[in-house]
Amino acid sequence: MKKPQEYRDELKIYNSLTARKEKFEPLVPGHVGMYVCGPTVYSHVHLGNLRTFVSFDVIFRYLQHLGYKVRYVRNITDAGHLEEDSDEDKISKKARLEKLEPMEIVQKYTVEFHRILDKINNLPPNIEPTATGHIIEQIEATKEILAKGLAYEVNGSVYFDVVKYNREVDTYGKLSRRKIEELIANTRELEGQDEKRNPQDFALWKKAKPKHIMRWPSPWGEGFPGWHLECTVMSTKYLGEQFDIHGGGMDLKFPHHECEIAQGKALSGKDPVRYWMHANMLTMNGKKMSKSTGNTILPEELFSGKNKKFSKAYSPAAVRFFFLTAQYRNVLDLSEEALKSAEKGLKRLRDAYAKIESLPAGDRKGEFDAEAWRDRLYAAMNDDFNTPVAVAELFEGAKAVRRIAAGDDRITTADKELLHETFKTFMFDILGIPEELSEGNCTRNLEGVLRLLIDLRNEARKNKNWELADKIRDELARLGIKLKDTKEGTEYEITE
Repeated sequence: MKKPQEYRDELKIYNSLTARKEKFEPLVPGHVGMYVCGPTVYSHVHLGNLRTFVSFDVIFRYLQHLGYKVRYVRNITDAGHLEEDSDEDKISKKARLEKLEPMEIVQKYTVEFHRILDKINNLPPNIEPTATGHIIEQIEATKEILAKGLAYEVNGSVYFDVVKYNREVDTYGKLSRRKIEELIANTRELEGQDEKRNPQDFALWKKAKPKHIMRWPSPWGEGFPGWHLECTVMSTKYLGEQFDIHGGGMDLKFPHHECEIAQGKALSGKDPVRYWMHANMLTMNGKKMSKSTGNTILPEELFSGKNKKFSKAYSPAAVRFFFLTAQYRNVLDLSEEALKSAEKGLKRLRDAYAKIESLPAGDRKGEFDAEAWRDRLYAAMNDDFNTPVAVAELFEGAKAVRRIAAGDDRITTADKELLHETFKTFMFDILGIPEELSEGNCTRNLEGVLRLLIDLRNEARKNKNWELADKIRDELARLGIKLKDTKEGTEYEITE
């Protein structure tokens, strides 16, 4: 039987830069450098962002499972991210509106971000740098790009010369497949555009206007760094001039990631990233999630049930499982039906896992081949982290558990042990589903008790002891646990 490390050579990743799946070959054998764009901490993290962070958490978990030593860097943007159509920093604006210090805003929403990720069972990154903690490095990078003639200073601001870079260094737009001539022609007139040589030039350093709260001294006067530059500086500081994986949401591909490529190559002469990965958007009830239309919901509102969009609360575990029912590169639609389906599916998998240890086993093999099933799970994850196929395979394992428990199939002791270990590894360690139920403070121990009562009821029904079967059902209902008999077995729902 193959060890996890032996599956490494089969891993393929869809590279946004080349628009195809490629065999994963890290720069340094056995080591992986991964950078993911983190949040701009001026408001609550929304569900679309949360889906992206869960996707890369699974990727992080799987790479570690394959035996790679992973350095996962995810930044915190606490300066430099400007409001669209203006020169005002998002954090400065929120601080002004709430009459707080900018760092109070940063602290408030950073703590909230971490709390939500903890709830949904994300592992922390190895390094979580902040933009304000790397101002000196950003100034030095700006000076270096200026010295190479690929940037220019105007009235205390420094801009990257996109046209000159495109002419002398490399194609600007190669990630998003946009032509620079079309970009320039379609650029809207925005504040500060008259300073630029070309509309697509972007700021490495911006002069702070008198009203701007967040400012630092620089060779060009008081100002603040550009949003794109911070990620170039922090990723290369901790992962090197070239590293393996850069991830983020699809909305960051242009201009943010396009600018990162240009800055990185301007500084080192090398393409900074081997594999660009982008998670797709989350829609709700078939429509784009948007604050302006009201078609949006916060994670905490979904977890608590305190919202007008859904009929009940959904646990972080159910929401995480829902995210994994679609491949990270595909659009996923959030709806009541989809969440209920995910919730029920998760319970079926947990029920099956809880039953494995009590399965009868012997020396004779049955129809279920645990090793072949395990290989299919690895094949799914090695196909660009295809979580929906992996989830489908877990359901196949759950069906086998029910067949064996019902006496319709048999299993050897060795296959039973492999089934249990593989189920645990993929469901809890790789997909990151919490082992404990969060609804109603129902732990896995209580789940085992419930399964025992359900099995006793089923035995009573089999023996036509209807009085005992009805008593178990009615007493559980009185305690807020509703039983439902289906073709695949008895399921339960915690109703209060």
